Amino acid sequence: MITRRDGRSVRIAESALVAGKVVPAAPVRRRGPAASYDELARVASRGWRPLETEQLGEWELRAAGGFTRRANSVLPLGDPGLPLDAALAAVRRWYGERGLPAYVQTATGAEGTQELLCAELERRGWVREVTAEVWTGALAPVADRAEGAGVVLSRRADEAWLARYQRKGVSEVALRVLGGGPSVWFATVPGAEGEPPAAIGRCVVDGRWAGFAAVEVDPGLRRQGLATEVLAALARRALDEGASAAWLQVETDNEGARGLYARLGFAPHHSYHHYREPDDSGAAGS
Repeated sequence: MITRRDGRSVRIAESALVAGKVVPAAPVRRRGPAASYDELARVASRGWRPLETEQLGEWELRAAGGFTRRANSVLPLGDPGLPLDAALAAVRRWYGERGLPAYVQTATGAEGTQELLCAELERRGWVREVTAEVWTGALAPVADRAEGAGVVLSRRADEAWLARYQRKGVSEVALRVLGGGPSVWFATVPGAEGEPPAAIGRCVVDGRWAGFAAVEVDPGLRRQGLATEVLAALARRALDEGASAAWLQVETDNEGARGLYARLGFAPHHSYHHYREPDDSGAAGS
């Protein structure tokens, strides 16, 4: 009996064997990631931490003053402890008390995801506004792709970093979300004198996972490898902190980013969606 790399055992007749040896497991820093949807969803939520949370059974209600849907939506990873209509009514009350629209974040395309919940939300008039994908990959190959030369790492998003960040006029709430997480790092490639950075990025290290976000490059300096340099520098720091796998979120229509991440060894894990509460006047949009 021999055990394959995928964990399955097969029986081979002794007469068919010529030679054999034990093959050691791949080093942790080279091993590709395997993860359930629930694990990744929880890691991603910790990496983009809301300012306020409350449990509704196994659903997590999250709010952060309206800064991004991810930090202002329900993460439904189980039973809310109520019939669905009652749970959704409670969700709408909770967000209404905070002056926010109610969103539910769901997922499709991976084991344990929520196709049935998506269908039930749509049947009740909830409107899908955003779809994106979570991609995963081994961390070490990202670190090996570039030197990370010229990349400055910091524990906080300073004024220079924010000058390149796509969301302008970042509020105090946004800064708290950006800086929240188990171990947060910000990367900057300085620009010309008096100019915003040439490139930036953000990484949150959480156990075996490193989550990349906010990777942005000066439009005039794209296709020069700056995004790869940023990711490589962040990946090295994450490896130093014990991480071995990486995840990131990418819009389905961002072909440039998707091409880059594919070249770095990432692949789609699942899609996630944000459903907005229906317009009670019956005029919900598509």
